[in-house]
Amino acid sequence: MTKLRYGLIGAGMMGREHVRNLALVKGATVTAISDPDVGSRNESARAVQSAMGKPPAIYRNHRDLLDKGEVDALVIASPNDTHMAILKDIFAAKRSLPVLVEKPVCTSEKDCTTLAKAGAAHKAPIWVAMEYRYMPPVQELLGAIRKGKVGGLQMLAIREHRFPFLPKVGDWNRFSRRTGGTLVEKCCHFFDLMRLIMQDEPIRVFASGAMDVNHQDESYGGEKPDILDNAYVIVDFRSGKRALLDLCMFAEGSYWQEIITATGGKGRAEIFIPGPARFWPGGEERHSEIEISPRKPKGPKRSAVHVDEAILKAGDHHGSTYYQHLGFNKAVLKGAPVEVTLDDGLKAVLIGLAAEKSAKTGKAVALAF
Repeated sequence: MTKLRYGLIGAGMMGREHVRNLALVKGATVTAISDPDVGSRNESARAVQSAMGKPPAIYRNHRDLLDKGEVDALVIASPNDTHMAILKDIFAAKRSLPVLVEKPVCTSEKDCTTLAKAGAAHKAPIWVAMEYRYMPPVQELLGAIRKGKVGGLQMLAIREHRFPFLPKVGDWNRFSRRTGGTLVEKCCHFFDLMRLIMQDEPIRVFASGAMDVNHQDESYGGEKPDILDNAYVIVDFRSGKRALLDLCMFAEGSYWQEIITATGGKGRAEIFIPGPARFWPGGEERHSEIEISPRKPKGPKRSAVHVDEAILKAGDHHGSTYYQHLGFNKAVLKGAPVEVTLDDGLKAVLIGLAAEKSAKTGKAVALAF
């Protein structure tokens, strides 16, 4: 089989990004979508028709999509708090279908424990969608570290200064009970990157954060949002290495949305990543950059990291969704290893939950993986 029929569970904004990127993957087609919201269903069906030339089957309930057997693989892009129930239904289905599930894979410690056991019995690949791993500048950074450009890596700093959370159907992303909290919903990407770049496991998390600017005047059914809009998070690792996350969600005026800095005994490697073009004046795609700063001889060297514009235009994550799908496609069709495992996804959630707890209590939280 060289073609792969995808079923999309969750047809909102991120679901349509998956559609646009799958349209760029040879042999990939979206043949079915499901979403309880009629507006999301219809808009995503139009996106599939436009990108792939053929309309998908449309379902209100993901169970109907699973029962019809029209797909070879699944993409879950529904709200965070629905992932657990959807995955349970997938695991219980007659066919063991490969699944790419958006981050965070779940929203509570209890669900992490349940999913770890249930997922171990699933015979098909489970890939957690940690898109940031696949940003070309992140890959450049990893390459520089592996080549010894910084020496022994000791410190990692990740800064994301970005736009506020966007409006979503049902306003689900305004409440921690549905998202897991900002440091789970938004930042599990970065905790995953910390583990990947450090090649180490965390032992302790300390966070300070609040909701200081965004969502102050919002109310949904009489309920006020309770999500953080800024935070600092320090993560200590077994080896003594440490990482820092600097998050601000009211800084969309910044040219660079993400800056990631890796520092070791020989020097520093730093990448600069712009935010989505559609939120920037003029709407033009912008390249990312990498800078290598050795200690001896002194003299930083900075260069652009170019990505095909068609890939950049397919989503808001600087090309990463496309490259992620290439890996998932290869795992399904050719039996290649799953690069972002369920275990990776669950550990990222647990770090995020620990950070949320620390921000609330003002105390460091120990981790034991």
